[in-house]
Amino acid sequence: MAFEPVRVACLGMGWWSDVLADAMLRSDRLRIVACHSRSEGKRAAFAAKYGCRAVDSYEAMLADDRIEAIVNTTPNNVHLETTRAAAQARKHVFLDKPIANTMADARAITQACRAAGVVLALGYQRRRESHFRWIHQEIDSGAFGKVVNAEANISRDRLGKIDLTSWRYTAEGMPGGVMLQIGIHYADVLAYLLGPVQAVCGQFAQLVLPGDNPDVASLLLEHESGALSTLNASYASASEYYLLNVYGKDATAYYDLHGGLRVLRRGREGVEPVPCAKNDTVVEELEEFAAAVRGQGRPEMAGDAATASLAVIRAGIRSAREGRRVEVAELLTGDGKEG
Repeated sequence: MAFEPVRVACLGMGWWSDVLADAMLRSDRLRIVACHSRSEGKRAAFAAKYGCRAVDSYEAMLADDRIEAIVNTTPNNVHLETTRAAAQARKHVFLDKPIANTMADARAITQACRAAGVVLALGYQRRRESHFRWIHQEIDSGAFGKVVNAEANISRDRLGKIDLTSWRYTAEGMPGGVMLQIGIHYADVLAYLLGPVQAVCGQFAQLVLPGDNPDVASLLLEHESGALSTLNASYASASEYYLLNVYGKDATAYYDLHGGLRVLRRGREGVEPVPCAKNDTVVEELEEFAAAVRGQGRPEMAGDAATASLAVIRAGIRSAREGRRVEVAELLTGDGKEG
């Protein structure tokens, strides 16, 4: 259903802000009208690139009635401050994952947007990839039978590419290191395919990269369904790589970055390739957000879902620190302790 493009202002001028802005240019559902960064040079460059107004302050941006929504790519530790201010100004918010660094902030962000009656959507584009949508549909149809196990790996090469002045690579800015930064994407996909996570065992290590944050991490996830899954994340790999295999009683799906998607079905010989057209996942999530702003549906990943996603990673951090299996409910009940 067609509607007037949502007038968006971009907050935070890092590399991901350009990824989202480029996606908005590929859509007729959103229009970038303004931007703000504390860096005058960054906001001027962004404004020139995307044909929008550079605004001198966030307060001025929020006071502008022409702006309907904020696309927020600020550091995790200011998500609460910036999103709460937007909600109070009646601006809808698209926020890049994770929702926050702490469970307390995640709950406060969700409540602030709910109380103000504004849309909150989180950027979890990986679950939208066509191969994972296909697996999800097959599981729902019963073609996999009982799903019992899955394994995932999300790895990138950051050797020589780490900027230790960036919040993305510090323990303060990104607690849990690689697992919170990129591992959370596949933790979300595993929950999307196998159902909610009940408990986590985690291990984190710093093996190759400089700084104060883990560059390798592993989680063992117990899903409420009884299925088990494993997730490995690394910044210390020789190259970028993604793998996610799902094992069911009646079928198994194999996905990896280079081989694409294949399926093996009980009673049939050989692995069958599954053709999946590459879809524009970032445009899809932004257009879903725009539709929700116009009263057409709700975001797939809103505040509560993103808080539950964060809880899985925080449970893994707590597990590694305390050397025990951690129930996700410990984080969701708000006991005052972070992972």
